[in-house]
Amino acid sequence: MHPNTKVDSKNTQLFELFKTTTSWHKARIKCLVIIINSMIKFQTVSYVKLAQGFNPNVEHESSLRRVQRFFAEFSFDPLIFTRLIYSLLPDEPPYMLSMDRTNWKFGKTDINILMLSVCYKGVAIPLIWKLLPKRGNSNAKERKEVLDTYIRFFGTKDIKAFMADREFIGEEWFEDLIRQKIPFYIRIRNNMMVHRHGKPPIKAFWLFNNIKTGSYKHCDKLYYLGKNLVYLSGAKSFNKATGKVEFTIIASFNQHDQALINYKERWQIETMFRAMKSSGFNLEDTHLTDLERIAKLLAVVAIAFVWAYLAGIDKHVNIKAIKVKKHGRRAYSFFKYGLIRIANALINPINNSDLDECYKLLSCT
Repeated sequence: MHPNTKVDSKNTQLFELFKTTTSWHKARIKCLVIIINSMIKFQTVSYVKLAQGFNPNVEHESSLRRVQRFFAEFSFDPLIFTRLIYSLLPDEPPYMLSMDRTNWKFGKTDINILMLSVCYKGVAIPLIWKLLPKRGNSNAKERKEVLDTYIRFFGTKDIKAFMADREFIGEEWFEDLIRQKIPFYIRIRNNMMVHRHGKPPIKAFWLFNNIKTGSYKHCDKLYYLGKNLVYLSGAKSFNKATGKVEFTIIASFNQHDQALINYKERWQIETMFRAMKSSGFNLEDTHLTDLERIAKLLAVVAIAFVWAYLAGIDKHVNIKAIKVKKHGRRAYSFFKYGLIRIANALINPINNSDLDECYKLLSCT
């Protein structure tokens, strides 16, 4: 028997979103819509839980097999979701991009994800990802593949800034960023050797050792980092936990007076990873080890993440502002605010008007 492909009216916007951006069969799209709703309702990627969101009149084992088949047998390019997410971004380009990596272990399998995201109002929005078939750091070729995908789709003019942490250094990598004139702000290790033309090399932190703790400095001259010329900016701080002085040193291509400010935006990708994991969809609940299937799962999580984020911003701006606590921070992130909003609407559909409004947020494509 073929599964029922009729789409409930409340799901029309979500269904139409994929109908207009893909050539998929209606049954596939309906399955995806139910998976996304279940992912938000139960806040997990566990197949067993996702299957609970299907038709209650159908045996759970049958629904579970539908979820399994969707990720195992249905072949689709996750980059379809990249274009879709880009069309849903709540701001206009150019964008501030952040690259980072997250990993965990399931059994003997290392799950290692390299991610490029757009930073926006306290969180990063997932855009392009690559599953690394190894443990440990990415290399220049892998990073270049991810960033080049963005450039191929959207161009370098759409990049306002590119931020990354100390893992994302290397002569070949810096050379490629400079060649493409990408405005980058990347933290380097304190003991990396730098030098000016005709001067002996020194460890980078010596350039900032004489400034006061709690202050910063931008070097007006270009320095060689390997064979590449970069601007260097640094901040000096005291870590009370370790009792040691620390330095944050940023290498940049241009606008070095904004280097430390721009680099601070990088932390938003860590907020995104936390939202995808412990405070959102519990991504580590997946028992998948096949990299292709994990990449598909990430694509679905990314859409659910963006939808929750849009719903949170909309509620904060148009319905009820997020409460600010005594310490000055909001009680919820936009993502969490939206996740709770959609989940409550799905679980308690007494008043479908708010759920309808949430679905309409996906019609801007």
